[in-house]
This record gives sequence, structure tokens and C-alpha cells, in this order.
Amino acid sequence: MAPPNKRKILNDPVYGFISLRYGLTLDLMDHPYMQRLRRISQLGLSHLVYPGAVHNRFHHAVGAMYLMQEAIDTLREKGIDITEQEAEGACAAILLHDIGHGPFSHALEHSLVEGVHHEDLSVLMMNRMNEELNGALDLAIDIFNDHHPKAFLHQLVSSQLDMDRLDYLARDSFYSGVAEGKVGSERIIKMLNVVNGNLVIEEKGIYSIEKFLVARRLMYWQVYLHRTVLSAEYMLMQCLKRAHELGEAGEPLFATPALGLFLRNRLDRTRFLADPEILDRFSDLDDSDILSALKSWRNHEDFTLRTLADRLIGRRLFRIELRAQSFSAEEVQAKVKAVADAWGIDEETASRFVLNDRVRNQAYKPGGIQVLFKDGRVADLADALDDTRNASDLVVAKSFLCYPKEVDATRAS
Repeated sequence: MAPPNKRKILNDPVYGFISLRYGLTLDLMDHPYMQRLRRISQLGLSHLVYPGAVHNRFHHAVGAMYLMQEAIDTLREKGIDITEQEAEGACAAILLHDIGHGPFSHALEHSLVEGVHHEDLSVLMMNRMNEELNGALDLAIDIFNDHHPKAFLHQLVSSQLDMDRLDYLARDSFYSGVAEGKVGSERIIKMLNVVNGNLVIEEKGIYSIEKFLVARRLMYWQVYLHRTVLSAEYMLMQCLKRAHELGEAGEPLFATPALGLFLRNRLDRTRFLADPEILDRFSDLDDSDILSALKSWRNHEDFTLRTLADRLIGRRLFRIELRAQSFSAEEVQAKVKAVADAWGIDEETASRFVLNDRVRNQAYKPGGIQVLFKDGRVADLADALDDTRNASDLVVAKSFLCYPKEVDATRAS
């Protein structure tokens, strides 16, 4: 337990006054890697739809750590053995779980780097911090990587019922104003228990979990996969991909030093591991690097880059169509031709303004949450719910086609 002068009380807009109790985690909050999260949007470009959704990943990390403290207190009250070192390690692990996120959340890892996900980068950054702290994060890293013998500690950090999900649903619902995402995290935490080393939810909490799954599904369609948010995020990814093509070709391109490294080089997991400078540059990247670049690229001579950048800065987003069945190659090509005709450009260039992909929303994957019944039985949530359509059967995938609105206007005229 941290000495009294190391405890801190914060006023969190979601939970009210919260106490942060471990000296290690308070020190970690001051580290540059953690402070960078203040400059990384939690919801990417969702603020273009929900103006209040401007909170950052630092907010979320601290909130998730608070919930971890509450979960540990609950499990200890039920006789689960958790040492002070393990509690501190679990809190450090959840605090650092998002430090590998790049600007605007997932945009960078889908456009400028190959085969490197934010979870991989989180581990690399945690290892770097651990070297600076002479091994103080050994236990936290073991818990994060699921190498600790008490599996439930990792499950509190990363599972289908972890403190990460409980916080981001509550926080994203609060800031976006989408009430359907609000979850009763306090009751869910009070219903947690451990059986055979694994995290379970007690039977009387099953309907709170059902509401949690419904809330998550609705938040995906209303916020994370909202059609306008999808349009903006895919436009940003396409813009970064085009900037990457130009950068690799040696074309003059404004970028901050950190962003320039990623635009002018083809970087993959092997290079991240081999070259410490790459991680240093990545740790300098935040949303401001992308925004400043977009503002400059509005005047670039490349038609694709300046058009996408200008439309993103001015919020003139593409129209998007969503449906259950995939769009055929003929349908996509028809939109490409329509763009080429409307703007007087060749079809190769026009194809960069027609975006086609498929998104998936699965409320629950069988085996992810175990229910402890009063008679001592443990069963999968999908078998315990009254209506299993709220769990494993509910997998929805939609295809989308995204293109400039002017295309339809031109055809209509």
C-alpha cells in the first residue's frame, strides 16, 4: 500500500471522487508514455458525430484502474487471496493496457505500420518502462501477458468481462450522450467471484451481464461503428495510406519528425523490435501530429491527398451505404466510374475515393464469461441466459460502400 502522501483523490466525471492508492501507479501516471495518452482521443473521430466525445485515453486508463481497485476489494471480501504486490501489479497492468495506442486510436496501425497492433506496442513500451524502473513492472507485465499463475488477475485486465470494457462503455456513453451504453459496473463488480482460479459472475448478477452485453452491442452500432464515424475513419486511413505512398516515393510532404519516420519508411514488427529509435518516435506521436499534417496537406499538389485532407478538416465526409450483403465488384466499379466522370479524373485515382469493407459486431463469444450458480455449478453464459440470442447467436456483419456525396448529386441532376 502506498504511504499516505502518495495517495491521490481525483474527481472523475463518471464515478465521482475516486482514490488512487498505489505509489507505483501514481508514478506511472507521470511517465511520458502515460501523459501522451492525454493527447490521444479515446473515440477517434466520433466527436464529428457526438460533439461531447472528446475525452482521451488517459481518462479511460485511470477509470479502468479505479474499477480494478474496486474489483480487487470485492474479491478479497469473498476470501480470494490477492497479495498487496499482486493488487498493485494488476492495477499497473490495467493502467498501462492502452499505452500502445497510436493517434486517433486504430487509424495508424491500419495504414502506416504492418503487422503491429496496439497490444504489441503496449508490451514493448511496458518493457521499456520496466528497464527504466529496474524491474518494478515485472509482476504487472506477467499479469498483462497472462503468465501469472492466478489467471483471474489477467482476466480482470483482458477478457470479455474486464475492467477495460466496463470503463469504456460507461465513459463513452457518458461523453457521447448515448444513454443505451450505460452499464451498472458497480453491481457487476460486486457479483464477481473466482472458481478454480478463473473469474466468474455469480448467478444473481446474470441480468446485469445481459444488460452489459446489450449495451455493448448498441454502443458499437450507435457510436463505434456509426456510419458517419466509419466514413470519417476510413477517409483518414485512406489519407494516411496515400501520404505513406508519397513519402516512400520521396515526394515532398510536411510531417512532424515523429510522423515523418512512419510516412517515409515501411515499418513492420521486426523493425520495431530491432530498432529502439522507432519506438521512441512512436512514443512521440499523438493526435496533434496528424491534425497538423492534415492542415498542411490541404495544399499539397497531389489531388488525392489534398482532397481527403481538406474534406476531413472541413467535415465534408463521404456518403456511406451499409447493408447485410456484400457489395459486388460491379457495384464498386460503378461508383468508381461515377466519381471519375463527376470529377474528371482517371479511374485509378477515382478508386481511392471509393471505400469498401465489412464490419462485424458480436455481442459475446461463447466461453468468455462463466456463471457461478448457487448450487456450485459453473456454466457458460450462453447456456445460462434465458434468451441466447443476446449472446452467442447474435453476430451481425454489415458491408459498406463509401464515396463522395457529389456522385449521387451529379447523377440526380
